[in-house]
Amino acid sequence: MQQRVALVHDFLLDVRGAERVFAALADVYPEADLFTAVYDEKGTEGRFAHRNVKTSFLQRLRPTARTFRPLLPFYPYAMEALDLSGYDLVVSSSSAWAHGVIVDPGAVHVCYCHNPFRYAWNARDETLGQRNVVQRAALGIVFQRWRQWDWIAAQRVDRYVANSETTRGRIRRYFGRDADVIYPPVETGRFKPGPVSDFYVVLSELMPHKRIHQAVEAFNRLRLPLVVVGNGPEARRLRRMAGPTVSFAGRVSDRRAAELLSAARALVVTATEEFGIAAVEAQAAGRPVIALAEGGVRETVQGGITGAFYDQPDPAALAEVVARFDALAVDPAACVANAARFDVTHFRHEVKRTVDEACADERPPRADPRRVRPRGLGARMVAPGA
Repeated sequence: MQQRVALVHDFLLDVRGAERVFAALADVYPEADLFTAVYDEKGTEGRFAHRNVKTSFLQRLRPTARTFRPLLPFYPYAMEALDLSGYDLVVSSSSAWAHGVIVDPGAVHVCYCHNPFRYAWNARDETLGQRNVVQRAALGIVFQRWRQWDWIAAQRVDRYVANSETTRGRIRRYFGRDADVIYPPVETGRFKPGPVSDFYVVLSELMPHKRIHQAVEAFNRLRLPLVVVGNGPEARRLRRMAGPTVSFAGRVSDRRAAELLSAARALVVTATEEFGIAAVEAQAAGRPVIALAEGGVRETVQGGITGAFYDQPDPAALAEVVARFDALAVDPAACVANAARFDVTHFRHEVKRTVDEACADERPPRADPRRVRPRGLGARMVAPGA
């Protein structure tokens, strides 16, 4: 009898790193049904239009990549409410709540984790510090409940797969679970080295935790050209603080992104990325990476060979490394060779092997969580260390 497979993603509203990973998962399981809280075919550039995409009750509100955030407190329950009955294998792609889906007692659930929900865990204090007293108190309660729900949800997953050693450590710390590491897929074939120009590039969502303002400040000081590629809620603030050498390209096509990366002196990464697909893409285009020495870039960039690191999340530290590092002396062939380690073909092979192993494992019987499952963030839940 053919195995019924469901693939689950937090939301499918645009095309970022996590959505590219999910698309690669969908290629591994071409017959699988896709589940997500909310879906925007246009926002995802039609990449999933040929698949059977099933959504939650939140789809009635038709949120977009610009309007989905106010609904965050409802997403855990929306995931629990997805009907996955009858599926033998569920593979979730989670950076927040997709790992919380309810599966049949006999089903196998493998979670590819991009990161535990950052605002409730590793970025909690930073997020609360940006709010006023009233907002901080209210949001603190929400995050506390979220942590409780998150921990309980994590115990229902049969096997975790992390996108990097950084994420693996967080899964162990926050959920008490071990994880295999399979690096995200990068379509390295989309990139190739070309003539190098005089500008540097940032390729990122314009979110507060990405610290793009530090790159803007550093290049204001250096008076060197910087092109910021991406959009998000920080865009307006960043444009106001930018000097004459900093320009904004907004969201661009894959083709244009590849052109900008191959022409840039270097990609600048200011965030603590769990993995950081853009850093691998830049190397696939033959260009080095200048990055904060935290997170996944330490696993993807070879210091002194395919890039350079700075130690403190500070504009002055970044500016010093940019001024000192000779990006034009980097061998493009070394960058390309390093990026090849993360090509999409490796990802597909490792995911299939790991999931097959999980399906073959002996597992204790799972109680039907529908009879006892918590109902969203309003449930009475207790978790160790919450």
